[in-house]
Amino acid sequence: MGEQFPKIIHHGAIDGVTGSCHQLDIDENNAVLIDCGLFQGAEISPQGAGFKQLEIDFPVERIQALLVTHCHIDHVGRIPYLLAAGFKGPIYCSEPTAVLLPRVLEDAVKIGFTRNQALIDRFIGLIEELIQPLPYRQWQTVPLAKQTDSQLKIRFNRAGHILGSAYIDCNVKNNGVNTRFTFSGDLGAPYTPLLMAPKSPYQTDVLVLESTYGDKNHENRRQRRRLLKEIITRCLENDGVILIPAFSIGRTQELLYELEALIHQNKNHKINGKLRWDDLEVIIDSPLANDFTEAYRQLKTYWDQEAHAKLKAGRHPLSFEQLTTIDSHQDHLRTVNYLKKTARTCIVIAASGMCAGGRIVNYLSALIEDPRTDILFVGYQAEGTTGRLIQENAAKQEAMIEIDRNRYRINAGVYTLSGYSAHADQKDLLGFVRRMRKKPREIRLVHGSESAKRVLKEQLLREFPDIKVWAP
Repeated sequence: MGEQFPKIIHHGAIDGVTGSCHQLDIDENNAVLIDCGLFQGAEISPQGAGFKQLEIDFPVERIQALLVTHCHIDHVGRIPYLLAAGFKGPIYCSEPTAVLLPRVLEDAVKIGFTRNQALIDRFIGLIEELIQPLPYRQWQTVPLAKQTDSQLKIRFNRAGHILGSAYIDCNVKNNGVNTRFTFSGDLGAPYTPLLMAPKSPYQTDVLVLESTYGDKNHENRRQRRRLLKEIITRCLENDGVILIPAFSIGRTQELLYELEALIHQNKNHKINGKLRWDDLEVIIDSPLANDFTEAYRQLKTYWDQEAHAKLKAGRHPLSFEQLTTIDSHQDHLRTVNYLKKTARTCIVIAASGMCAGGRIVNYLSALIEDPRTDILFVGYQAEGTTGRLIQENAAKQEAMIEIDRNRYRINAGVYTLSGYSAHADQKDLLGFVRRMRKKPREIRLVHGSESAKRVLKEQLLREFPDIKVWAP
């Protein structure tokens, strides 16, 4: 008996939360990829660690198109390797992602390939030629190889994770039979700052569902804003620096939005008996984050109603008076040295979100041994990353951490505020399935730890016993 089509092959995000890459085989001649992301931290590709995990280790000849759910690096970071392997097809994504994706890939190429600007410009030019932006909620037919009677239509739907993020419906017609596949990408929580909440599809046959927080529930928006204020107030009693590692796209802009709201609501009030809220300096030290924040401003037509109401009231949630941006490497080093000498009271937001590189590493090296420093984690820390190790070791006596091959004592305060994760929690994931009018016959759980997938699977089976739920 021959192969059965359509079918899914998973090339990543099945043994952890990163390296997203899923292949939807339409028939023996045609397939599409959904995402092509980097593995991060201790998570590796099925082929092992090292350079090999970056190479594309599956044939690309049948892949007619790449569908991008959103432009976080763990979903798009291997696109340069995909092109190097011979892929020349269209890259479909939402309209905001089409604006953001070249910026993300330019940074990835600078870090992983070359600093030669002429080569980078040629690569980005090619990417821009391949990108085909699609409006939300509009079906698009994907051209397939001529030697087929199969059909594929795709549709991007708001996922509420970062600006431009989408879950993707893929409608496959094969031998006269229609099968609907839905790839969740990363789903966001309701009431995420700036973003419209995701709405579940009416129906699907097979749902590939992320499970990053399948075993946890976050604080709600009001609770997490209250906790953010409490933590900032407590930390600033130390008269030191608050370091917030954050992804350049998504988390940074959400934090700015919430910090502007806190400053606006509490202006004229003192934080620690001395410093007023409207004198609190917020430093964004990341050229990429600054670039994305400007892009977010340009894409404000995609913001939610609450954000538009603030704009009408004359407020600037991503560009307020207390905000300082640092671009040049020289200014970055000067700022690190200045804060090391003075521990001046301020908030520093810098990439990367998992402390696995980027400018946050220099701040940690300079300030983690100073007991006046506080580190606030607001997102998931993958196993093996410096961020996860700081979280795990902070409570130990004589806690130590290795950063750039140097060992440091963790004297800084360490806090985690999971409510600011851009991911849906268990309640939201269950609700995503619950709100489908016609439930899927099969749910595949990806993008999660073994514990997260196991707990979410148990919850789904308890509520939907007729659905096949499993983890590839």
